[in-house]
Amino acid sequence: MITMRLMRFGTKKKPTYRIVVMDSTRARQSQALDTLGTYTPLDDPAGVKIDLEKAKKWLAKGVRPSSTVQSLLDRVSKPAKPARDGKA
Repeated sequence: MITMRLMRFGTKKKPTYRIVVMDSTRARQSQALDTLGTYTPLDDPAGVKIDLEKAKKWLAKGVRPSSTVQSLLDRVSKPAKPARDGKA
């Protein structure tokens, strides 16, 4: 089964992840079929960059995202809320 999941990069205590498409039976650091974006959880706010066109193409082919990748896709695909300045 082909899945969309995270591949860890970065240094000790400073993780950076690539969002990749790969066979679910392969190890985390093995060769990926395609790279869709990056995720840096330690940034404030957490940095997420995803090529939504590529992601939609893979999802249409039946690729199953992991729960973390699904939440990241939901976060990126929703439009940003306008900032509230506190004035009424």
